[in-house]
Amino acid sequence: MSATRAADAADFRGPLDISRAATVVLDGRDTVVGWSPAATALLGYSPREAVGRPLSAFLAPLPADGPLPAASDRPATPGAPAASGPPARPGPGPPPTGHEIRLARHRDGHELLVVTTLCPLAGARDGGGAGGGAPGRVLVAAELGELRQWESRLALLQGLATQSPVGLAIYDTDLRLTWSNTAYEREIGKPLAEYLGMRADELYSGDRFVTPGYPSTLEAVMHHVIDTGEPILDLHFQGTPPSDPGTEHLWSCSYYRLEDSHGHVFGVCEDAFDISDRQRAQQRLALLVEVGRRIGTVLDVVTTAEEIAEVTVPEFAAAVRVDIARVTVMSGELPATGGPAAMDLLRVGEHSVDPAAADAAEPLYPGAPGSPADRYPPVAYPPGSPQDRSLASGGLVLDDNVLVVPLRVGGSVLGLVTFVRSPRPRVSGRPLAHGPATTFDNGEVALADELAARAAVCIDNARRFTRERSASLTLQRQLLPHHVPPQSAVDIAYRYLPSDDVTGVGGDWFDVIPLSGTRVGLVVGDVVGHGLQAAATMGRLRTSVRAFAQLDMAPDELLTRLDDLVGQPGVPQGPPSDAYDELTTGATCLYTVYDPVSRRCVMARAGHLPPAVVHPDGRVTFPDLPAGPPLGLGGLPFESLEIELPVGSLLALFTDGLVEARDHDIDQGLDALGRVLGTPAASLDELCDRAVSALVPDATTADDTALLLARTRQLDEGQVAEWELPAEAVTVGRARELATGRLTAWGLEELSFATELVVSELVTNAVRYGGGPLRLRLIRDRTLLCEVADTGHTSPHLRHSAEDDEGGRGLFIVAQLVQRWGTRYTPAGKTIWTEQAFPPAEFG
Repeated sequence: MSATRAADAADFRGPLDISRAATVVLDGRDTVVGWSPAATALLGYSPREAVGRPLSAFLAPLPADGPLPAASDRPATPGAPAASGPPARPGPGPPPTGHEIRLARHRDGHELLVVTTLCPLAGARDGGGAGGGAPGRVLVAAELGELRQWESRLALLQGLATQSPVGLAIYDTDLRLTWSNTAYEREIGKPLAEYLGMRADELYSGDRFVTPGYPSTLEAVMHHVIDTGEPILDLHFQGTPPSDPGTEHLWSCSYYRLEDSHGHVFGVCEDAFDISDRQRAQQRLALLVEVGRRIGTVLDVVTTAEEIAEVTVPEFAAAVRVDIARVTVMSGELPATGGPAAMDLLRVGEHSVDPAAADAAEPLYPGAPGSPADRYPPVAYPPGSPQDRSLASGGLVLDDNVLVVPLRVGGSVLGLVTFVRSPRPRVSGRPLAHGPATTFDNGEVALADELAARAAVCIDNARRFTRERSASLTLQRQLLPHHVPPQSAVDIAYRYLPSDDVTGVGGDWFDVIPLSGTRVGLVVGDVVGHGLQAAATMGRLRTSVRAFAQLDMAPDELLTRLDDLVGQPGVPQGPPSDAYDELTTGATCLYTVYDPVSRRCVMARAGHLPPAVVHPDGRVTFPDLPAGPPLGLGGLPFESLEIELPVGSLLALFTDGLVEARDHDIDQGLDALGRVLGTPAASLDELCDRAVSALVPDATTADDTALLLARTRQLDEGQVAEWELPAEAVTVGRARELATGRLTAWGLEELSFATELVVSELVTNAVRYGGGPLRLRLIRDRTLLCEVADTGHTSPHLRHSAEDDEGGRGLFIVAQLVQRWGTRYTPAGKTIWTEQAFPPAEFG
C-alpha cells in the first residue's frame, strides 16, 4: 500500500468518536432518554436532570446573527484542551460533512459551540419510533474547538505523509523499513510496496555520513539511537539516491526512537532533507571567499595567475589554464585591442587534478618549449575555438565541458581563463568527494564570471605595480652609473641597496667621474627620504656634481656651488601642493679626487661621514675631515683635506645606511666596517659582499645604502714626462723638441705632428699671456695627455676669427686636432690640457 493509503487507513480517534464524545439518546419526539458521563462533563447536567427533557432545553440552532459565545466563557473541563479565543462565525471553517454546529447551554448558564451528528438506531423506525418513548436516535456532540484541533493534527499527519518535502521513514528494531512518506518514495523512485521490509544499508549501499564525530554508517547510527534513546540531529549523509544514480547528494538527517504507549521500543524514525542545492551554494560562496583570501597575495602577474589555477582545482574544475597578454606579463602594459589576432598570449598559470582527462579538450602545453629559459610558452588558438570566440566577442563562451572567461578590466581584456570539466576524478577507485560535475550549470557560469572578475582586478593591480616598478627601476638605472669604465687611477667595486623594496629606488647615490690628468673623482651622497621623490632629487644632484666636476673644480669649491644650487628656489611661491617638490635641504655629499701621478687625494664633505682609508698593511683610519654643513643650509664654508696615499691603499666611501641601524649607533657600525675592510679579500667585489653581509643582514635596511670601494694605483714613471721651462720665446721650440723626442721614445711618432702643433700653441699662449716658470707634462695613459701649466689665472677662450683677423685661430686649430681640451685651476695658476687618441695600432 502507498503512503497515502496508509495514512487514510490509520485509526486516529477524534472528538466525535462515540467512545469519548458526549452521547445523548433521543426518542422519536427528541426527548432525552439517555445521557452519557461525557455529556455531563460537556454541559454540566447529570443524567437525572437531563433524562425526560426535550433536546431543545440543551441545544439550540446557531443564531443567524448576534454575538457568539466565547469558548473561554465555559469553565475549563478536565482533560479538555484550552480555548484560544472566540471562534469566527460560524466557527473556524465549515462543519464536517454530516455534522451540524449548534449552540449549547451549560448548566451554569454560559453558552458554547458544539458540533453534533445524529445516528439512527437499528430497528428504531419499526419499533421505538412509533411509540415515541423508545430510543430512536443517538446524538453525538463535542466542543467545536476540540474538533478543530483534532482536524489540524490529522491534517498535519496527512501533510507529512503526502505533501512534506522532508523524507520520513520508520524502521523496526531490526532496521527494516516499515513505512515511509511520499517524499521518501520519490527519493527512492519506487512505490513503498517494492522496498518495504528492506534494510537501511540495502537502500543506500556504500554511502556514508560525513559529519565528524559520529558513526559513518546508517546501521551504526540507528542502533545507537535505539540503544540509548538519544536523538541525533542534523547528520550530513552523502550518497547517490536510486532516483538519480549519476549524481551525489547530501542530506541533513535526524533520528529518534519510537515507543508505544507502554514504553515498548518498536523502531526508529528517520527524517531526511536534501540540502545538495544549499551545499553547492555554500561551496560556491566558500570558493569565492577562498579566492579572495588566496588570490592577489603578491603584486605579481604570474603568481596571481598561478593562484587562480590552484584555488579552483579540483573544487570547481578538473583543469584550469590562465593565459595572459605578453605585454602585461613582461612590462605591465595593457594589451592592444583589435580582436584575437592582436592578442599575443602566454600560458602563465595551469593546474589539473587529472592531466589525462584535461587533455581531452586540448593539450596542456601547446607548443611548450623544453628550454627553462622560455618559462612561459606562447599560446595560439585556432579560429573557431572557444578561446578565439571569447577574444573576438569579449564575453564568456561555454562549449560542452569547456568554459572560457575573459579577464576584463574596463574596456581591455588582459587574458583568458579556461575551465575544463571532465568525468569526476577518482581517488583510490572512488569518485572524489564534492568533485565538479561534467558540465557547467547557470549558477556555475555566473560563479566563473565572478571568479574571473575578481582575478582580473588582482592581475590589473599586479600589472600596474609591474609597470610602476619597471619605470622606477629604469629611472634608478638611468640615475645611477650602471657601468663604470676602467680607470687608470683606481680599481672600483660598489653596491647599492634601496630601503624601498617595492619600487627599488632610493635617495643615496655614488659616482665615478674621470677627470683630466688621469685623475678620478669619487662621490657618494644621501638625500633625505626614500622612493621616487628622493631618487629624482638624487638624480639632479648627481648630474650637477658631474657637471661641476668636469670643470675641474676643487672639492670644496664644488660643494660650495652645489650648496648654492640646492638653496635656490626653483618654483614660484605658492602652496606646496601646487608645485613639484624641490631639492630637499639636508642632503649630504662626500667628494674625493685622487691623482695617480702624485698619489695625492683631496676630499671635502657636506655633512657626510668621512671615508675609510685602508692602508696596504691593513690598518684602517677615518681621516679627520672637516664636516661642513649639509647641502642647502648655506652660510658656512666647506674645507678640503689633502693626504698622500700609498699605492694599493683602499678608499671606502659609504652612506650612513651601511653603518647605522636601530640596534647600534654609528660608532659601532664604523668599527664593524673597519674590521671587515681590514680583512684581506680576493677581490674588491668579495670585500663589498662581505661588508654588506656583515652590516646589512638579509639585505634589509631602514635606510638606503651605498658603498663605493676604490683601490689606488700609481702611474709608472715611464708613463709620465715633465719639464719646467722659462717663460721666454725660445721656449716654444724647446718644448716642441722635448715633446717630439718623448713621443719617439714611446713609439708614437704618428702623433708627433699634431702634438707639435698643440704644444707650440699652448706654450706660446703661456709665454704671451701667463707667467713663468712654465711646466710641460706628457702622460701616456689610455690616451695621450698634454698639459701646459703657468702662473696666470686667465683662461683662453675658443673663438672663430674673422677673415681679416691676424690671430685667434690657434686654439681653434688645437680643438680640431684633439678629442678634448680644458682648463684646470690650481693655487699656483692654471693648467691647459688636451687629450688625443692613440693610433689604431697603438690602441689595439
